[in-house]
Amino acid sequence: MNHATWPALILLLTMSIVIVVTVVSAQQGKQYFIRRIPGLSAIDEAVGRAVEMGRGILLSTGLSDGIDIITLQALAICANVASSAARYGTRVQMPVYNSAMLPIAEDTISNAYNQAGRGDAYSPDDVRYLSNQQFAYAAGVAGMIQREKFAATFLFGTFFAESLIMAENANMVGAIQVAGTPSTTQVPFFIAACDYVIIGDEYYAATAYLTRQPTLMGSIVAQDRVKIGILAMVVVGALCTTFVNPNLFKNLLADQSVPIGELMQGPKEEGK
Repeated sequence: MNHATWPALILLLTMSIVIVVTVVSAQQGKQYFIRRIPGLSAIDEAVGRAVEMGRGILLSTGLSDGIDIITLQALAICANVASSAARYGTRVQMPVYNSAMLPIAEDTISNAYNQAGRGDAYSPDDVRYLSNQQFAYAAGVAGMIQREKFAATFLFGTFFAESLIMAENANMVGAIQVAGTPSTTQVPFFIAACDYVIIGDEYYAATAYLTRQPTLMGSIVAQDRVKIGILAMVVVGALCTTFVNPNLFKNLLADQSVPIGELMQGPKEEGK
């Protein structure tokens, strides 16, 4: 095996061990701290606004063509919102883009109502399939917003050009909006049109914070530890490249018998 591949293998093995150990320790009961994301505080505010105004809440998981990790994260967040709304007797409606998502979304929202002790308040009509065409779905959501006059909207998942259509219609009816997506191309539109936006890695950390599932908590903490380790190696590598003879590590990997003292002294100057 080429000597150059050993550092990559060691790094991969170390990261895997850190992640596995952290997840297992979380599953065994160790409590990890995750900083509260400001956008999550807006969830309670938005639900409270809907309760005070006596108007409903709209949930959307975006335009995912399949059941991927982004959509599952969005469903977990929507379930938390639906559970909070159910406790106060606020109606929650969820339009679905992908027909395969319909039974999963129905089960998710139904379980959220049951966990809140309000299973009788759930109506199957509140989770409905609209269309698998981008702008047809956006037009359907916009029509729901205009008819129902939602007090709050939650947009989490994969979004494209239709994001601004839905967000602007919600602004027209005075809804407070909380959005989240890992798609960097849509974040500027959400920032311009929504009240609170969960950005980047916060999107994945939000589910762990809301659900408090040990596996998710351990995974988030492990990823942060790996990132810190990689950042530390980058800093150490930059310092070594700046102040240490670059042939040091090259010769060590090639297993050449060169005295360490000679390598540390750097290249000799000519003419002396």
